[in-house]
Amino acid sequence: MENILLITCFLYVSADTHTLQYLYTAVTPGLTDFPEFTAVGLLDGEQFMFYSSSNRSLIIKDWIKKTNSETYWRSETQDMRGNQDTFTNTFTTAMKMFNYSEGDHTLQRMFGCERDDDDDVTTRGYDQYGYDGEDFISLNLTTVTWTAVKLQAVTIKHTWESKGSNKHQKNFLERDCIDLLKKYNRDTLNRKVVPEVSVFQKHTPSPEVVCHATGFFPKALNITWQKDGEDVHKDVELRETLPNQDGSFQKRSILKVPAEELQKHIYTCVIQHSSLKKELVREVPKDGGSDGGSDGGSDGAPIAIITAVVVALVAVVAGIVVWKKKNSGFKPVPPKPSSEGDSSTNNS
Repeated sequence: MENILLITCFLYVSADTHTLQYLYTAVTPGLTDFPEFTAVGLLDGEQFMFYSSSNRSLIIKDWIKKTNSETYWRSETQDMRGNQDTFTNTFTTAMKMFNYSEGDHTLQRMFGCERDDDDDVTTRGYDQYGYDGEDFISLNLTTVTWTAVKLQAVTIKHTWESKGSNKHQKNFLERDCIDLLKKYNRDTLNRKVVPEVSVFQKHTPSPEVVCHATGFFPKALNITWQKDGEDVHKDVELRETLPNQDGSFQKRSILKVPAEELQKHIYTCVIQHSSLKKELVREVPKDGGSDGGSDGGSDGAPIAIITAVVVALVAVVAGIVVWKKKNSGFKPVPPKPSSEGDSSTNNS
């Protein structure tokens, strides 16, 4: 599909800023195996929900599902089904405005809010649409009006404003969205979970020792090595932090060291994490076994790592789609009376 711009959404979130973001995508139905509509929710850059028109079900990650009741999530599922219908109707209207009756096309929406840890003094919201990879229409929270970036969006702008969707969406972004963000932050992001740590040896293709920490939260964790109490920096490979299915994280560090060195000296793995009152130290076993838990398998990553990779791929393919944003911002298109018709749509 030439017109779909698939980009992994890497969000920078500073230590004192939190974000709640939703990404909607609609594609021309029936032309590919890609679902007609998908939605992804991100909390501080981490995916917490996914919805697809293929089964009209809302999949919620366990770590955030606990913040609300089953009744609440059932209601959210019903709301998302309504959002799907409204969004695909908007897509159909946009195709008519562009006079497109065939071919591959996409409508994308990115909206959400962010707040700083300063008692709600600093908050921001946004709601932007893109059609076939280009800016289409966006909400101006200062003027509380929709800004038509493309001429074809003018009719949609007037229809939405006549129904008051601009005021409704401003209220959602500046109040409801912020309230949800605060709740999710309080219930999920401020918790501290101690890591489970295991140390084990691997002998192929070359001798090395692995220190694996998993199940911890928050994300920041440091792994270092020591030899007879002295820090070791050479021949150390620190892997990236990966997410687990339950919202916790895992990380591993690999130290290449000859087997005879392990017998002569005491090697230890040192873990530092905010959930620990003091650093956690695990000694490398000299018998080639494991200290502290399962070795995760000798021929690759543990199941949790594989699962994390699969989840990440699903997120990219299924809904994390954004369009190129120009640094200069949106350029409003002046409405032309002749371009306005009787077509109607609603904001999702």
